[in-house]
Amino acid sequence: MNSQQFSPYITFERTQWADFRQMSDWSLTDVDLRELQGLNERLSMTEVADIYVPLSRLLHLHYTKAKELHQDTNRFLQLDTLTVPFIIGIAGSVAVGKSTTARIIEHLVSQWPGKPRVELVTTDGFLYSNEQLEELGLMKKKGFPESFDVSRLFRFLSELKSGEERVTAPLYSHMKYNVLQDEEQVLMRPDVVIVEGINVLQPPKLEKHQARTFVSDFFDVSMYIDAEEPMIEQWYKNRFNLLRKTSFQQPESYFQKFKDLTEDEARAVSDRIWKETNRVNLVENILPTRNRADLILQKGEGHKVERIHVRKL
Repeated sequence: MNSQQFSPYITFERTQWADFRQMSDWSLTDVDLRELQGLNERLSMTEVADIYVPLSRLLHLHYTKAKELHQDTNRFLQLDTLTVPFIIGIAGSVAVGKSTTARIIEHLVSQWPGKPRVELVTTDGFLYSNEQLEELGLMKKKGFPESFDVSRLFRFLSELKSGEERVTAPLYSHMKYNVLQDEEQVLMRPDVVIVEGINVLQPPKLEKHQARTFVSDFFDVSMYIDAEEPMIEQWYKNRFNLLRKTSFQQPESYFQKFKDLTEDEARAVSDRIWKETNRVNLVENILPTRNRADLILQKGEGHKVERIHVRKL
């Protein structure tokens, strides 16, 4: 019996998925791998071609059908409404490579026929400020669902899907480890918006009688970047060590206190942060949302995608 028969997903191994590239005549022009890859990732052109070009093609099919449905609905209802942005959500653990995936997709979407205007928004900007987190006693749970201003994120997404001409999103500095108070990202009627963050598939924590609305209700397509927990842990610790030798050395870095750690001390600190914060968040809040995604990219060694799960339609 086919194990996929009773699964909501169709699973494609890497070699199967790579064959779909032949169905696209899109060229990989002006791809700067250094700008796309993460700090501790070594992105290859083969990975982009075999995994992300077919993925981009699939996303383009969804985008095209959404535009066609809008036009057909306008004709049926005798309306002349403007299209609203097509929103792609990307979720997954800390250090799993969400940002790299988002940047690759952003680049490929910008190369679609018609050159759609695309914006990439990270939900880090919707965290409460460090000052607010301290006041709420949540500083040690930064990144957990309760540390985000979900109401503000809802307003942002609602404005996008309402067709507002000008929508703003708060910005976050990883160097300062805080929301930037006087800066914002301005979106002027983009065609496609990519929303990337650990929390984008999580259900809201509700008060009694409060309406149940999900951030993902605003997404046209949602993705989850997956990997085995030991692998993600190692990627996190490798990244921490690289940051200790680079960004943490900067005078403006929030984490400058870690810049002079010995190798043993650094391993102990990264191990503690992983076990007390990131692993808990992954197991309790992030991983349970995986099967809410339309697409799951399952990674293996070296951040290479080994298989793709596509939700059945």
